[in-house]
Amino acid sequence: MKTIKMVEVARSGEVESFHHGVAILINSSGEILKEWGDSDLSIYPRSALKPIQSLNLYKGGVAEALNLSDQLIAITTASHHSENFHQELISNWLDKMNLNEENLSCGHDWPWNLEDKFKTFLKYKKKRRIFHNCSGKHCGHLAVCKHKNFPIKNYQKKEHPIQKDLINLIQDLSEYKIQNIGVDGCTLPNPLIPLKNFALAAAKISDFKSLNENSNIAKRIFDSCIKFPEITGGTNSVNCILTKLSKGRIFFKNGAEGVFVALIPEKKSALAVKIIDGAARAAEVAIAGLISNLKIIDENELKKIIEKPIKNSANQDIGVMNFLL
Repeated sequence: MKTIKMVEVARSGEVESFHHGVAILINSSGEILKEWGDSDLSIYPRSALKPIQSLNLYKGGVAEALNLSDQLIAITTASHHSENFHQELISNWLDKMNLNEENLSCGHDWPWNLEDKFKTFLKYKKKRRIFHNCSGKHCGHLAVCKHKNFPIKNYQKKEHPIQKDLINLIQDLSEYKIQNIGVDGCTLPNPLIPLKNFALAAAKISDFKSLNENSNIAKRIFDSCIKFPEITGGTNSVNCILTKLSKGRIFFKNGAEGVFVALIPEKKSALAVKIIDGAARAAEVAIAGLISNLKIIDENELKKIIEKPIKNSANQDIGVMNFLL
């Protein structure tokens, strides 16, 4: 497996650690525009799969039939930080469906940010399912189950009709036969797939018109996410910051274990990266560095991410995390 040294961490002028990765920029026709390392590497896309999961949920006019707002479509695609506005969206959606958070199969969790953790601990004294970063996606599953009269129980199992449809959609978009299906951190199925094929699937949903009957909903998912980037992550999340810096031209979506994807409709392409050791900090730096090659985002703004200062507990700058390519 060929990997590339992508991110270096220096402290007091000396290299302390570094991160290897693999990345690919590919268009919807399957043309590899640029490759870093061996993109045949098999990965679990984790939450970077969410734009495709949202497409699977809402294709065939389901979003319109459910009268979903752009905010709800965005939170379906989110790995949210469970800030107050995220919590309200999830709670209100569950109420509207006459369901409660125990219908969500994702586990109990705390909000992402420390301040929000303290607030929720003082208020509730316990973790809650609505705080889980994938609870929006799970609400989308519940909504579609009710709409299609699918069983709500075990909607997270790979044998459920929604998940069977998802695997078929991924295989169609990626042009790859799924052999192994893992279980994501939020309990939903997550397929093992070569990075190249995952990126191809992402490129195809970036090329809206190529999706025929699914073109309108694919575009609406993208438009909802760039319209409400804070909903898709958090106020200070890197995927939100990068999406905003692109001025609506790119949607960035992170996944656990060092995965990041960028959907780029104007180029009918997608950029996907996997950091081998699974470090999220390196994936954030790498996706920002790799996207700089496209000259879509102002280099001075990207520099704040690709040359990220390292601070000590006294908030002093004592090092830097650098993109190397």
